[in-house]
Amino acid sequence: MLFQDQQGCCHVLPPTFLKISCLFLCFILDEFITHFIILKLQFLQVKTMAAPFRSLRSSEHQCMQDFIHNTLPDILASIGGGRSVFNVMGIGSGAGEIDLEMLAQLHLKLPHAKVINKVVEPSNDMLHKYKVRVSTTPDLDYINFTWNKMTASEFEKHWQEKNPGEKMDFIHMIQMLYYVKDPEATVSFFRSLLNKDGKLLIILVKQLCNTEISQCVTTGDIKTFLDTESIPYQNYELLSQVDITMCFTEGDQVGELLLDFLTEVIEFSKNAPEDLKKGVLDLLRHPDCSKEVDGRIVFNNNLGVLVVEP
Repeated sequence: MLFQDQQGCCHVLPPTFLKISCLFLCFILDEFITHFIILKLQFLQVKTMAAPFRSLRSSEHQCMQDFIHNTLPDILASIGGGRSVFNVMGIGSGAGEIDLEMLAQLHLKLPHAKVINKVVEPSNDMLHKYKVRVSTTPDLDYINFTWNKMTASEFEKHWQEKNPGEKMDFIHMIQMLYYVKDPEATVSFFRSLLNKDGKLLIILVKQLCNTEISQCVTTGDIKTFLDTESIPYQNYELLSQVDITMCFTEGDQVGELLLDFLTEVIEFSKNAPEDLKKGVLDLLRHPDCSKEVDGRIVFNNNLGVLVVEP
């Protein structure tokens, strides 16, 4: 894609700029990207860079926690049916923080049920962190963990070979459909694993503020697919906003580091042509993406939740 400046000269926009909305919206909470950020911090040797990303994670994490504590329990209770064993599957579970939050709510609603929890995660590092978290969290005796170091597509093939008839009560995909080649096929396969009253939980960014420069999958895309196939689902919106004002302050160290991350270009503010830099900032500040609140630029980072029926 070409970016034309005021003099009519054209610059080739880097692929990272073409996906800036997707990077910003889709990967903030995901713990694999969090690990990448930490490595990048070490490479840049700038400890102050950690601060904005804690705030970015905090907004999404808080809205998901609110959903898990206030809405998810009733959804889980509707699956229970008095059963003594509850089968759960997490696809792209990362380090397990959100998984354990959901399992705790399940236990509160169905205290007598034993839980078989199948974890699917391709990262060795994330699986290790998940296991450490389990080992240091008390009162998890009701859960039997099964660890699967695989991508979603690898697990699909494995499942078809080893467990073609086994069914699940609750499957969750939180911020993971961004990583698969065919999100619709992935949803279809895992939905096929549900028991007759099971539920498939999907959380993604709700929508992109500029669809012309990003191909990131959203809940809107999945809803269109579900509607086309007449698949029943429930729809929720999680409000999440991020203050990005520092990106627009010339010379602000935190703002410049944040732009480095968003563009994946070290010292982007110093090295990018002025018109390219202006294009990135204009995108971030566009009314479809952000709004001004008390003099601050607040980015709309809302998430969508789909609870898909069998």
